[in-house]
Amino acid sequence: MLASILTALPVHAAQLTIDLGNGSRTWSTAQLLEHPQAQDIDIPDDVSYKRTMHYRAVPMAALLKGVPVDAHLQAIATDGFAAEIPAAPLLHESGSRAWLAIEDPAHPWPGLSKDKPGAGPFYLVWTDPAASRISPEQWPFAVGRIRLLSPVAERFPALLPDAKLAADDPVNKGFALFQKNCFACHRLNGAGDSQLGPDLNIPHNPTEYFAGDYLKLYIRNPQALRQWPQAKRPAITPEVLSDEELGQVVSYLKHMAARKVTGSAASP
Repeated sequence: MLASILTALPVHAAQLTIDLGNGSRTWSTAQLLEHPQAQDIDIPDDVSYKRTMHYRAVPMAALLKGVPVDAHLQAIATDGFAAEIPAAPLLHESGSRAWLAIEDPAHPWPGLSKDKPGAGPFYLVWTDPAASRISPEQWPFAVGRIRLLSPVAERFPALLPDAKLAADDPVNKGFALFQKNCFACHRLNGAGDSQLGPDLNIPHNPTEYFAGDYLKLYIRNPQALRQWPQAKRPAITPEVLSDEELGQVVSYLKHMAARKVTGSAASP
C-alpha cells in the first residue's frame, strides 16, 4: 500500500549536477526542459519500460561540450547504480545517439512496475542503440550526477587481470565486457563506485560456488535458477552478450578468483 501511495505522489522539480573536471554545473528540471536543444523524441523498445516511450530530452552532446572523445564518464543514480560510459558514444550526433530525458513535474512518467517509481527525474536514453551495441547498463535512470573520471582500469587497479596476458586473451576481453555490463551494479575486490550489488570476488567469487554452467545460466536468466518474485537482477540476453562474450566474462571472473585483494590495496 505504501509503495502504491509513493508512486502516486506528484513529481517535484529536481537537479542534475554535471562535473566535467573544470568545475561543476547544476541544472534544474526547468532549465533542462527549456534548453535550446530540447526536443520531443520517441524511444521504441525502451530498456526500462519495455515499450515505446515519449520524452522531452536534450542531446547529451549538448551537455558535454568540451569533453574529449577519448574521455570517460560516470552517471550516478540515486539508488547507487554507477554506469561507466566512454565519452565517444555520448558525443555522437548520428547513429546511436544519447539523450537526457527530463521528467516534467506536470506530466510525470509512469512507474517502472506496479510497486516501483518511474525512471525520473533524469534518464539517459538512446536512439538507435543497436548501431553501437549500447548495453542496458548504459541506460541509467534516476540519474542525479554525471562526472568526468579517469578510466576504470586507472582508478581501480585491483580489477586488473595479470599484466602478462595478451591483449586479445579471453580474460582481457572479459574484463572489458565486465566494465560495460556488470560494473554498474557490482564491485570486485572491493573496488568500484556502485553500491547496488554484491562484490563479485570477496569473500567468494561466483565461479567458486556455481558448478558447471550454472553461473552462465544464472547470468542469462536469474529466474531460471532461483525463482524469487522480488528479484531485481535483470536477465542478460544473447543480444547484449553473445555466448562467446558470456564465456569471456566468466573467464575473467574465474581468473580474478585467484587474484583476491582486500583492505586498502583495493582502493585507488
